Amino acid sequence: MGIRKYFGTDGVRGRVGNAPITPDFVLRLGHAAGVVLAERHILPAGERPAVLIGKDTRISGYMLEAALEAGFSSAGVDVMLAGPIPTPAVAYLTRALRLQAGVVISASHNPYYDNGIKIFSAGGHKLPDAVEAQIETRLEAGMGCVEAAHLGRAARIDDAAGRYIEFCKSTFPNELDLRGLKIAVDCAHGAAYHIAPRVFHELGAEVVTAGAAPDGFNINADVGATNPESLRQTVLAHAADIGVALDGDGDRLIMVDRQGEIYDGDKLLYVIAAAKQAKGKVGGVVGTLMSNLGFEHAIVRLGLPFARAKVGDRYVLELLHEKGWRLGGENSGHIICLDCHTTGDGIVSALQVLAALREKGQTLAQACSALVFYPQKLVNVRLPLGFEWQADAGIKAAQEAAEKELGDSGRVLLRPSGTEPLLRVMIEGKDGAQVERLAQEIATVVRKAVGG
Repeated sequence: MGIRKYFGTDGVRGRVGNAPITPDFVLRLGHAAGVVLAERHILPAGERPAVLIGKDTRISGYMLEAALEAGFSSAGVDVMLAGPIPTPAVAYLTRALRLQAGVVISASHNPYYDNGIKIFSAGGHKLPDAVEAQIETRLEAGMGCVEAAHLGRAARIDDAAGRYIEFCKSTFPNELDLRGLKIAVDCAHGAAYHIAPRVFHELGAEVVTAGAAPDGFNINADVGATNPESLRQTVLAHAADIGVALDGDGDRLIMVDRQGEIYDGDKLLYVIAAAKQAKGKVGGVVGTLMSNLGFEHAIVRLGLPFARAKVGDRYVLELLHEKGWRLGGENSGHIICLDCHTTGDGIVSALQVLAALREKGQTLAQACSALVFYPQKLVNVRLPLGFEWQADAGIKAAQEAAEKELGDSGRVLLRPSGTEPLLRVMIEGKDGAQVERLAQEIATVVRKAVGG
């Protein structure tokens, strides 16, 4: 498949007002997606394809929602508007309502001035590459409009949040509850602001809410899963038993224990894996190239096979399906429990962690006691446009020397950023001082190679 012009690893994303996140492009994107969906889903005579549109709390969501609605309608596709709901809620409702697609208007953990469009298939999965390629091809053909008699209609789903709340609760064991727990919930002023606190409260917890006052501009601003220090302070200030932080679109999870210790995606994935392994519900675990080596070793000690995907929850999901496994994730907090949902879900993942702790009567610290992380150092080096770092003999020699020195006790990873002109130099090993030194040595070689 050739290089796609608009779709990246997580849909179409960019700064609002700059191509491609402009109202005219999103109008054409809605039309192109509608045409492709209509061609792929042959329905009985008189029925039109239907899509669900959800969004996060960014001010630009109003504009982009209207553009998408018009684009789909012009292609003869009905639109169901869900308002602000998490990305995984769109995936769930698309499947539950037997719709032909679900669309999310969100830039996830990015600042408010960014936004994006991602599309789920009828089964609640990220849209396959082949279908995204079809949409891009259709975009180049220009925009038309069906006859007036065949235009799509729009309707609002008033109970979208309530439906999703009940779904989330259904993934928590019936015989358990959260009574006696005080839980701090940081919603990142994002799409879960009116949903996550209710889920935990309805399961019996006393809830302290933070990051739940969106104004269109404060999404992810010093709160949420990308800024866990805010949750840490909330937990300590309110003497909460545990804290839950989501990102702007509700598909990432970071947690904090009552002592203020922060638990990233690797640690939380380990807790879930250990609990589900005891019930034979895992098969294997997928991490990414950035997953800590200590995490990999701990998963293997559980008796589970482990595999690494490229960075990105899309690739984790692809590898899970390829291997027929049920559990995977990233240290950034994307956790995928395929026995519960078709995609990563911050609220559902938090419930799986809490269920594991309740079943074993453990704290997060106790549940992670067998998990020993190796020191890890990441250095970003800016690259000139078009610089072929893989072909540079000096960089290759420095990487090989570091790998030889570390042996089996560490890892060397060089990978380009998917969103910035950067080369990420990551070293991992048992000796922190050695890890720091090797990372800086390779970074210095890279800087000299690019001339600065």
